[in-house]
Amino acid sequence: MVYSLAASTLTLAAPVGCDTSSAEGVEPTAAEAHGPSRVLVTGADEEMLVLEVTAANKVVLRLPRVEVGQGITTAVAMMIAEELDARLVDVDIPLAEARTKGNQYTGGSSSVRSLYGPARALAATARARLVTAAARRWHLPARSLRTRDTMVVAPDGRTATFGSLTAAAARIHRPDVSSRPKPASKHKVIGRPTGRIDARDIVTGRAKYAGDLEVAGAKPTVVARPPTLGGRLVSVDDRAARAMPGVHAVVKVAGGVAVVAESFHHAFKARDALRITWRPGPLASLSDAAIRSRLRAAVPSVGAPPRGSAQVEGEFEFAFVSHAPMEVLTAVADVRADRAEIWFSSQTPMDARESIASAIGLPKSKVRVHVVRGGGSFGRRLNHDAAIEAALISKAARRPVKLMWSRGDDIRHGRMRGASHHRIRASHAWGRVVAFSHAMASVTESYEGQGLAAQGGVAVRGGVTTVAAGPLPSDSGLYNFGRVSGSSGSVELAMPLGAWRSVDSGTMRTAEEIVVDEVAAELGKDPVAFRRGTLRNKAVKAVLDKVAAAGNWGRPLPSGQAQGVAVHEEYGSCVACLVEIDATDPKNPRVTKVVMAADVGTAVNPRGLEAQLMGTAVDGISTVLRAGLHIDRGAVREGSFADFRYARQQHSPLRFEAHIMPSRREPGGAGELGVPAAAGAVANAYARATRTRPRRFPINF
Repeated sequence: MVYSLAASTLTLAAPVGCDTSSAEGVEPTAAEAHGPSRVLVTGADEEMLVLEVTAANKVVLRLPRVEVGQGITTAVAMMIAEELDARLVDVDIPLAEARTKGNQYTGGSSSVRSLYGPARALAATARARLVTAAARRWHLPARSLRTRDTMVVAPDGRTATFGSLTAAAARIHRPDVSSRPKPASKHKVIGRPTGRIDARDIVTGRAKYAGDLEVAGAKPTVVARPPTLGGRLVSVDDRAARAMPGVHAVVKVAGGVAVVAESFHHAFKARDALRITWRPGPLASLSDAAIRSRLRAAVPSVGAPPRGSAQVEGEFEFAFVSHAPMEVLTAVADVRADRAEIWFSSQTPMDARESIASAIGLPKSKVRVHVVRGGGSFGRRLNHDAAIEAALISKAARRPVKLMWSRGDDIRHGRMRGASHHRIRASHAWGRVVAFSHAMASVTESYEGQGLAAQGGVAVRGGVTTVAAGPLPSDSGLYNFGRVSGSSGSVELAMPLGAWRSVDSGTMRTAEEIVVDEVAAELGKDPVAFRRGTLRNKAVKAVLDKVAAAGNWGRPLPSGQAQGVAVHEEYGSCVACLVEIDATDPKNPRVTKVVMAADVGTAVNPRGLEAQLMGTAVDGISTVLRAGLHIDRGAVREGSFADFRYARQQHSPLRFEAHIMPSRREPGGAGELGVPAAAGAVANAYARATRTRPRRFPINF
């Protein structure tokens, strides 16, 4: 079902069900921008997609998601091009502003899954109306016409561009041909490996990020932050900073002291000239060893094993990890007495709008949030710390600002994946696993009172440890392991935590896949053969078989080198990963080869999926072997890529293969899917190469 906006061009939106209320939350179309337009029909819709065919023969779909490098704009453009028979170059996918209702959440590997049906249905309806408009113009049966290359074609060869038909199509509400999306067997664009539609703009600098925006009067801004997490400002002497050239304002904010200047060079120089006295944060007495000890104590008991069974047990520690997207957090804010306008990259713009409005004391109807593309995220832009802080600074300074968090700001004071401790026991008897228990505890966030640096009103309290045992959503049901159980505890600390790519699965599945390998060794079975004999899902077996064959599983390797394998199932998809590692020097291991296979249902853009899998492989290599954050007396030790040792080119695999399993079922999720399998495979390869049992990650930390 669709609804139309009265306009001079064909403009459609796709609701779930229709009523006669107003289309609240849908921004004006290009056609409407020249004057008011009356909504003819409207309805409730989670996606609230808006598609317009312009007179210039462009197909424009305003996307209620954010592009952060994952390629969602390309995937959606392919869906639209497929159903309209349009050229991909004629499809534009701008990002929608924050709306008042609907679904604008980018996360949980959900974007393609949630948009696949609505986007195709909307485009198919637009095609039907355009064909009908051409048929009526030419006095031909609509069924005799076809579409290609963003135009309608008559049997005699006559053509009409969509743009030339859009005004007439806008007046058609009951098309003369079917408006159903194509069956998968007819797809020519969906499923074809396709380069990103924004690739040239990215490499030539035409693509605009928040830091590239030129907003009238917005001046570069940075913040001096405390040395410890949650540290508080006691006093500041800003006389020297204010006297420096190019400085426009110095204002106190919850996270520290902000400097607004003519350039970022001036701002950083003035920030460094501030003389500040800080009160230590609530974690000033805590370091890694104490946090690990608390986590270990918070892990619930795994209970008694079945009688007559033997045990394979392990305890695993995972460090804090920064998101560290390549583009640092940046936000532009213009806050006035009666309104506010913000530009930044957000995975949750509707929540951000509400939080910003609350922080600056305006009704949310007076706050406008422009969603800008982001240079990476991995979950970091689910939170809107920088945008709230920019709005507060703009309000205090009484001028527009362009706030940038430095790399050190984000690593030392930004969100991170919480540390965790896992205790796993696999009980086996008669050559098979009869019970599998996984108990874990993770650091969770706890705030009360004084605001933590740049959390926008989110407050902190002292590092009080609590244990809250509860059921654990273990993924061990992937295997036929008899009685599967899980439980969880937590250690509450005043730390800025956030969802990191693959969230809990990245640690849970890694630990479980290590134990699966150790059970196989205990039973004298090959790791791949053991998995094949115990996996429940045929699709998971198929991806495992694929990587085993493509990666030549079991081939002889020199001493100090080995293969490792792992699997994962989530988001309606599954993946397997085979890794080869050279750990001749255990302190400097190098993953030399990665082979991945994924079944994600319909892969809209196999090339984009391959890129996603490659990225997850690098994430697995990084977080298992090298990259983590240390806590020293309440402060994050690392502050840049020099010491937060994410994999660089020299650490990436010499050979990478991605195999996409054919399927015609609806798409599953893919963005986060590969991280757990890649991490598990790297850990298992390292264990086999070094003949050790790694228990703390990253291994070289």
